[in-house]
Amino acid sequence: MHFATLVSGSSGNATVVGHKNRNFLIDCGLSLKALQQNLALLNISASEIEGIIITHEHNDHIKGIGPVARKLKIPVYATAGIWEEMTLSLGKIAEEQKVIISDSFSCAGLNVQVFPTSHDSRESYGFKIHGPAGSQEKTLGIATDTGVITEDMNRYLRGCDALIVEANHDEERLWNGRYPWYLKKRISGNRGHLANKQLAEGLLEWIQGNTERIVLAHLSEENNTPQLALSTVLKILKNSTIAKDNPDLRLRVAPRYTPHELIVLGED
Repeated sequence: MHFATLVSGSSGNATVVGHKNRNFLIDCGLSLKALQQNLALLNISASEIEGIIITHEHNDHIKGIGPVARKLKIPVYATAGIWEEMTLSLGKIAEEQKVIISDSFSCAGLNVQVFPTSHDSRESYGFKIHGPAGSQEKTLGIATDTGVITEDMNRYLRGCDALIVEANHDEERLWNGRYPWYLKKRISGNRGHLANKQLAEGLLEWIQGNTERIVLAHLSEENNTPQLALSTVLKILKNSTIAKDNPDLRLRVAPRYTPHELIVLGED
């Protein structure tokens, strides 16, 4: 199984996940042209995308769905509640392309489990993705856009081989920054976004001996920096037993506008 974030942040979010030449997107918050360009940087053709799976209906996660789904003629997977919220924003989508999901489903040959996160949207979800069955089966956990770490997140993310998780803001930069008070309250609230330290505390629960790759995603451009997010998380992890028990664990930050390298788990 392989994966990479294509764009990440309030300006747009999208992740590609797949196995061999079969792939799907988690969210599509970028234009068709940008999608094609960013996939090409990973040597993936847009024609190899078999579906789009939606975390929630905010614009930075769905704004490219309509053109992409119509051009590629691929299905879009979302819960019934998310479909109700986003249908008018997408333009015309053929009925056969609208797939309603609930607990688990398959896309591009991979099994996807669905779990709720805590965000100020109609509904918001994370996913645990299972690689192809066999001795090299791997798991990828994805959870962004949540104000708190929930028991469902602990249940599904614990022990994943790789994680794409939110490190949205530094609390001091947020509260001392120029955002208006109501926006600071929203971001820091239980249905907002995770701070770097909150995420690090979650990682202490989720990382197990098999965990090998972590991508810090959905960073705020105003209230965080890649260096600050990474240093904050690494400091907390290094003060635990995780660094000693996982000497090969690698962390990186998702770039805002471009993909990072394609990360491959197990045998592709």
